[in-house]
Amino acid sequence: MLKITSKQLEVTALIRERIEGRLEKLSRHDIQLINPHIIITQEKQLFKIEASVGLPSGELFAQAKSENLYAAITAMGQKLEKQLNRLTHKPQAQRRESLTDDSESEFEYA
Repeated sequence: MLKITSKQLEVTALIRERIEGRLEKLSRHDIQLINPHIIITQEKQLFKIEASVGLPSGELFAQAKSENLYAAITAMGQKLEKQLNRLTHKPQAQRRESLTDDSESEFEYA
């Protein structure tokens, strides 16, 4: 279940919907999101949003700051997506690396 906390401002339905929408994009990767927690703080003119999301294989963490709360939410979501892409495609990247290493060694001996 998604947990959103903020001491400085009220988490309205619209803010919750925007955050849920960003996290839905992560669930497209067919990975279970465990206890996603979003913290919204306001520092003078800046909104700061932090997200920690547990995964079966580890944890994602991202934070973003902006004068516009919705821009901060979007930036935070993009950072989480990048991390998740890296995690989900890591085995493929390692496999490709080992394939290129093997092919290089073949040329050395030929």
